Amino acid sequence: MFAVLKTGGKQYKVQAGDVLRVEKLAANAGDKIQFNEVLMVGGDTVTVGAPTVKGAGVVAEVIDQIKGEKTIHYVKRRRKHSSQRTKGHRQQLTLVRVTEVLASGAEKSGVAAATGTADARRAAHNAEAAPVAAEAPAKPKRAKKAAEAVAE
Repeated sequence: MFAVLKTGGKQYKVQAGDVLRVEKLAANAGDKIQFNEVLMVGGDTVTVGAPTVKGAGVVAEVIDQIKGEKTIHYVKRRRKHSSQRTKGHRQQLTLVRVTEVLASGAEKSGVAAATGTADARRAAHNAEAAPVAAEAPAKPKRAKKAAEAVAE
């Protein structure tokens, strides 16, 4: 059985036992995660989602957080100068091993959903900001004026 999943803006065709290098996810080595954006599930019958297959998921185990290769950037230069230059960017990646493909029942598996680091930061920021957004007490001058207006 295989599945086509979407993570980090890219699509991957996977089956049990595959090892993938995906965009950095908010998980530690040894954690089990689940990809819920499954676009297609295949095997005996092929199920294509619109846009995703309901109830399908791909369970994976995080192997390690790694960095990609340094990118080589080509610059057009004239005559004898070198045109190859190594840029200083190394992409943050997560190495995962697919353990199983679930055609249905993924919501009942109890495995945490795979989220990117930006999603994790956004959720943590919103969780911190929520208690602060309590209702502000009324200003004393306005409350006093309102009480006087009602009394008259």
